[in-house]
Amino acid sequence: MAQHIDFDFGRRLTAEFVGTAMLLAVVVGSGIMAENLAGGNVAIALLGNTIATGAILVVLILIFGPISGAHFNPAVTFTFALQRAISGPNAIAYIAVQVAGGLAGVWLAHLMFGEAIFMVSANTRTGIGQWTAEGVATFGLVATILGCLRARPEAVPYAVGLFITAGYWFTSSTSFANPAVTIARSFTDTFSGIRPIDAPAFIIAQFVGATIATALFVWLFARRPAEAAEPAE
Repeated sequence: MAQHIDFDFGRRLTAEFVGTAMLLAVVVGSGIMAENLAGGNVAIALLGNTIATGAILVVLILIFGPISGAHFNPAVTFTFALQRAISGPNAIAYIAVQVAGGLAGVWLAHLMFGEAIFMVSANTRTGIGQWTAEGVATFGLVATILGCLRARPEAVPYAVGLFITAGYWFTSSTSFANPAVTIARSFTDTFSGIRPIDAPAFIIAQFVGATIATALFVWLFARRPAEAAEPAE
């Protein structure tokens, strides 16, 4: 997810917009398809939604990672801003296009499946358990990214896809772990939706999880001055 400076900022923003739009088109579109085909079996519908989401994350990070860093997620952009890897104004621009791209992706999914383009979700997702789950999911996602970037940067796409695949099943919230995704999913009254009134608590929990993970991994990877000065053997 390293950001490459040989692409101008306009191209990086375009990559973030298109990547986030494609992500949401898959999340919402596969949710609609899964629900249509599952015959009322919610577990099967969730499994179909999970596989498609985990798979597309790997693909999108491989495609757009060399251009923009493939954040597709305000919590991830916030993490890099905390580490001063991206400036404040650039981070704000990234987040704006991520949210816009997410909405565009939802509307594209609606168009593909013959749904009303504009709708508001009535799917209730609230309570301390789900808020905690979102904090845990975002903590785990950021930990996955930061840990892999330090040791195995080439593994980031696969690790992120696998973590989100697992997160769909081990968290009570099904692991949104992304404020742009949360906002976008509040505008689909389909399988993957969330009521707009429930979205702010999810987003707060996501930023809390991202902050804790960033602080922890900055500390874990910090080298003491004496260690940094020691010659390599």
